[in-house]
Amino acid sequence: MNQRPNYLIEFYRIGAYVKVSIIDPATNIEASIVGDPRASEAELTRVAVRKLEYVMKKKRGEGKG
Repeated sequence: MNQRPNYLIEFYRIGAYVKVSIIDPATNIEASIVGDPRASEAELTRVAVRKLEYVMKKKRGEGKG
């Protein structure tokens, strides 16, 4: 069974945009994105998870560049 990680996600509405902060509690690595408030919470979450996973790979030395 492939289990999804338990990330902590916060949404902040700031004027004309939404800031999404996401944290992996196992590693304490954090990432954030800024998105359109008209986007669904699911879409913003998907983008934030992809960014967090990218950041975690870079910190482990697996990322390019």
